[in-house]
Amino acid sequence: MSVAYKIKELRESANMTQQTLADLLFVSRELVAKWEQGRGRPDHVMLSRICAVFGKPDGYFISKDDGLYEELSACMPDGAEAGREELTRLLNAFLRGIDQRSARIFIERYVNVNGFADIASALGMKENHVRSVLSKTRKKLKKYLERELK
Repeated sequence: MSVAYKIKELRESANMTQQTLADLLFVSRELVAKWEQGRGRPDHVMLSRICAVFGKPDGYFISKDDGLYEELSACMPDGAEAGREELTRLLNAFLRGIDQRSARIFIERYVNVNGFADIASALGMKENHVRSVLSKTRKKLKKYLERELK
């Protein structure tokens, strides 16, 4: 069962509107709608907050490690294969080649396993800006890996 389906199912079974859930999570109704349509997915911190709203245990939707793995595995080109050492080398080269702020945000997310809100707070940024930087960085990583793993 997908995260999108589970969020919608929990909300509807609680007779809750998207706006009510959004208000409880301090996000927009549009963002809740995107989650439920599968056009976006909450990070592990937000999933934990959603669990708290509905009285579900952390990990109800997906484990934190699985969520981060899915985010990064989407950067791998289809059919590409590489060993751990090669991926580590490529990732280090990629991070050296991008701007320092983007690299730091990427490391905070995928090495230090911090949530968007924690990264934003530590770097004096807005959470949506952190999300945007990470999204753009993952797209750049995917293009980089497509070139390097041909």
